[in-house]
Amino acid sequence: MRVLMLKQKTMVAVALSLTAGCAIQPTGPGDAADRRGNVPEAVIAMAAPDQDVATARLVPEDGCYWYEHSGPVETTLLPLRTANGNRICTSRET
Repeated sequence: MRVLMLKQKTMVAVALSLTAGCAIQPTGPGDAADRRGNVPEAVIAMAAPDQDVATARLVPEDGCYWYEHSGPVETTLLPLRTANGNRICTSRET
């Protein structure tokens, strides 16, 4: 009886671990933060080297461009910066 229960628990654990990575994060149809590669040439020209401008995107919440930095552990969004270290943002309407 114990062997059967142990088998069942093991099978459930294996099934959960296999399906855990299959979750898809929902995004809205107008989610501008997911539109990669729509960066104007002028912004690409201002960007400092060693930034992945191919993954850059304009984030509407702050009006600045961000790019994906792939580190050894995770991928994070970092602000796109000029060679002087200034963030690259669009002008805000007043």
